[in-house]
Amino acid sequence: MACYLKKTLIVTCIIALTLCAGNAFAQQNKNKKDAQAAAKAQLQNIAPQFRPPHPADKMEQRYFDIDAKRMIENINSEDALPRSREFKRIDSTYYVGWMFEGVYKYNHAEDYLGYKNAIQPLERALYLIEHDYAKALSTRTSDIMTLYPIRMIGPDYTLIAYYLMQCYSNTDQPDKVYTLLRRTLKWKLQLHYYMDTYNFLAWTVHRNRFYTHDKYAFLKNSIDENEKLANRYLDTSMMQILNNEAINAPLEKFLPGYEHKEKMSVYHYKNIIYSYSFNIDSANYYFDLMRKGGGLPHNNYANFKSICGDFRTAEAEYKIASEQDPGDRRLQEWAYYSTILDIYKARPKTGAELARNMIKAAGSTPGYGWYNIALARCMLYDGQVSEAQRYADKAAEFKELHIGTTLGQSQYDFSIQLIKLINKEQSWQMDQFEHSNWWYNPSVLMSMARKLGEKYLQQFLIINQFAQNPERERVIYKLFSTESTVSWDEIWYLVHDFSTQYFINRFQKEAETDNRAYIRKYFELFATRLRMQQGKYAESKPILDKLLRDPNTDADYEKLFIARVCQAEAECAKELDHEEEQNDWLYKLYVLYPQLVPYTGMPMNMRLHISGDIDPIVEKRLRNCNIHWVTNSSIPAPDAYVIFTKNGDKKDITYYVLDRNGNYIVQKQSFAWQKAEDAGVAIAYKLFNIGGKDIYAEN
Repeated sequence: MACYLKKTLIVTCIIALTLCAGNAFAQQNKNKKDAQAAAKAQLQNIAPQFRPPHPADKMEQRYFDIDAKRMIENINSEDALPRSREFKRIDSTYYVGWMFEGVYKYNHAEDYLGYKNAIQPLERALYLIEHDYAKALSTRTSDIMTLYPIRMIGPDYTLIAYYLMQCYSNTDQPDKVYTLLRRTLKWKLQLHYYMDTYNFLAWTVHRNRFYTHDKYAFLKNSIDENEKLANRYLDTSMMQILNNEAINAPLEKFLPGYEHKEKMSVYHYKNIIYSYSFNIDSANYYFDLMRKGGGLPHNNYANFKSICGDFRTAEAEYKIASEQDPGDRRLQEWAYYSTILDIYKARPKTGAELARNMIKAAGSTPGYGWYNIALARCMLYDGQVSEAQRYADKAAEFKELHIGTTLGQSQYDFSIQLIKLINKEQSWQMDQFEHSNWWYNPSVLMSMARKLGEKYLQQFLIINQFAQNPERERVIYKLFSTESTVSWDEIWYLVHDFSTQYFINRFQKEAETDNRAYIRKYFELFATRLRMQQGKYAESKPILDKLLRDPNTDADYEKLFIARVCQAEAECAKELDHEEEQNDWLYKLYVLYPQLVPYTGMPMNMRLHISGDIDPIVEKRLRNCNIHWVTNSSIPAPDAYVIFTKNGDKKDITYYVLDRNGNYIVQKQSFAWQKAEDAGVAIAYKLFNIGGKDIYAEN
């Protein structure tokens, strides 16, 4: 998913070359005058074939007034911009000043305009270095004394080309990316430094795989053809590395580990393509090669383990990825996907806290929109529908830049629209939960009818957009994909109202044929719940029972899955008139994931213990919510405690919920209130751990 930024240690390599090949010079250069004389001799005698067709005094000026200074300047520092101006004043036809300006602007870009502004100086730098140093760029040699005088040209050229490629990519110009990559190939570089051209060609094709030749001439006409093309580019990249072995072998002592880094880069992109195509064995093979080589990409490996259903390992790998600095402003995928894992673990509040921290850190830079989507999702699974809508709207209003990732605008928009769809469905269910008499209350029925209409309009909007998405078969319907930006549970809300038999057949086939042992049960659950919509409750129950016994289920990391099975069991029991079983399954669902219960349409059994300075209006409004208040101790039900306190004008309600064994399900906490009607509804939701504190915060 995330682009692998090759950070070759160019400086180290240059120092090694300088120390080894330039040792004779270093011994003689005891003062500045001697150093200048030696440099002048080097320019005149060592590398005249590489010198541009400029007068000798101009070349000396470049060397002494620009090159000598840049050696002690950090191109990534805040001084890069004033240095660029100085260098251009000295010689505006020399590429170095333009390179410094372009890199500075790239490093400080935070939006579309920022990257666009970096393009012009980088384009100028690329043209000038190609114009003046074509001979040096096209030189292939094993002789260190030939390579030494032009030691800066290759690294500089690939650095300029790399940043220019990123600017084109970040401003959505893949055709220019492709043209640039083809342009760099003509030099047949023996040392690629920053520019793994064939790897980046593969990345560019993969990133735009869902388009066709009609849109971008460098593409084929289907996703499968584009993926094959990307793979061929990677094979060519490996072949190029092998072909360069002979010429680079004598340089190995000056560039230790160079070939190893080149091969690791190819392995990285192989992982991306094989993970996307669900070629699990091949992906594992290349991940193992990278692990053995000391270069495992933890974020991508976590994504891979997640689509394989190994959420425990995925979480550990995301944690490692969180400790690594990507070096630029972009979406931190580890954070976005970690919030989804928290939802799977029935800890949406934990995920929400992470999303808030990322929003605070990102500000209005790339990633901000994605983090708002993540926060909206966490609010959704914490039962806070209005808050979920608020953050989804924030994401929709933000112009996100999709930098260094295959996650694009179509996935971004789809994630927002799907959250909005679920919000509308849950908003409709809220009317049922807040009014036990909803079915004969005209105002509530009118509200529900309006919300149902809004839900169908939202579904129609998504389906119309979705119909044009060629990836829907392998990214949406194929639960758990490296390119999916939504949870498996969200897909249910998309499909459960449409073409039931089609999806039954599809998900059942996936349950039988998918090569991911931990994932098959999810397809089986979908197929079974769809059969239930056809009224096949009796035949569905034994399948649900079997799913709960699945040995490939991690009870800590798949609580959402277990909770949905319990919900389906309760629905079956209800339709089969097995009241005791329904009560039992609802209780299990509540203990596992209480925030889900108000949106199931099934009233929860609860024993209410209310005390203190009770406000009768609040109590009445609470009891009018769609909860079964029971007193029979034989009915499986949690014990809800509500305590009213009053101190002058300050009115508080303390609440907590215990399970049948006396353990906390909802942590003891309080909130202040003013309006009795609102307080009654608020406490009803809070008894399902909706809002309030994170129950895990102090554990």
